[in-house]
Amino acid sequence: MSHARSPTVVGVQNFNAHEDAVALREAMKGFGTDEETIIQILTSRSNAQRQAISQAFTHEFGRDIIEDLKSELGGHFEDVIVALMLPPEEYLCKELHHCMEGMGTDEHTLIEILCTRTKKEIAAIVEAYERLYNRPLAEHMCSETSGDFRRLLTLIVTSAHQGARDEEAGVDAGRAQEAAQALYDAGEAKWGTDEEVFNKILAHESFAQLRQIFEEYKNISGRTIEQAIKSELDGELKEAMSAIVECVESAAAWFAGRLRAAMQGLGTDDRTLIRIVVSRSELDLGLIKAEYERLYDKTLESEIRGETSGDYKRALVAILGPA
Repeated sequence: MSHARSPTVVGVQNFNAHEDAVALREAMKGFGTDEETIIQILTSRSNAQRQAISQAFTHEFGRDIIEDLKSELGGHFEDVIVALMLPPEEYLCKELHHCMEGMGTDEHTLIEILCTRTKKEIAAIVEAYERLYNRPLAEHMCSETSGDFRRLLTLIVTSAHQGARDEEAGVDAGRAQEAAQALYDAGEAKWGTDEEVFNKILAHESFAQLRQIFEEYKNISGRTIEQAIKSELDGELKEAMSAIVECVESAAAWFAGRLRAAMQGLGTDDRTLIRIVVSRSELDLGLIKAEYERLYDKTLESEIRGETSGDYKRALVAILGPA
């Protein structure tokens, strides 16, 4: 399964939101901050537990825990802790908004967030985005992207509500064969490529159904869908479709590659590093760790330790969990 679960953060049993809220308030009160307690509590609680802590904190002290954390912490360490404290879909909305604001759009982040999520996850993001920013995600995206790439992303976010990408629906082998034939006819079998057909199928179908379609495609064409996409398409559309295809094969391997890219070369892409570690921690970060080691012969933890320092490093390593 491409979307198997292997969280590194599962929350604690015998959880007590009130006790945690009091301990966190103590860690931030007076002179100096007890970063160790903040890391220890917040990296081991699940997001649902952190939301309960946040409510208990406000109830008990009449304060906003995120604002308090922001005023006590700084740098990338603060970014990790704030990311942990936000509900998952709100955090991803913030990241989407950031990558589209200002000069230029960061297409890699759009692809990373929108092409790798299940329909249910996308629907939650779409709903939260409008609530947070008072404008539909599709509309904001349309103003920041263009061409077939824009059409693909728009289809992904608008079809999330129309029963597309339904992971629970099971696989329809007959439909998979038809879709595979349609992809073949739209690409390899003709001069030029009909991107619309590729867009529709890759945006609408569930990951499980796409896996079946890609199997059928190989039977019809004699080559893989990856090979077809690489030879038929280019630019951002190629990158987006490749992401979908790779996530159908193995989401963990795709995210491992993205983490690798964030840490290679000059400087570290800290924003991407934090986003993947935090947003996958309750989903498949365990698998991502395993894939990282398999692909690059180094542990993800050792790579992160080499790229980060201080409390920032300690927080990320704590989220990664034991080796």
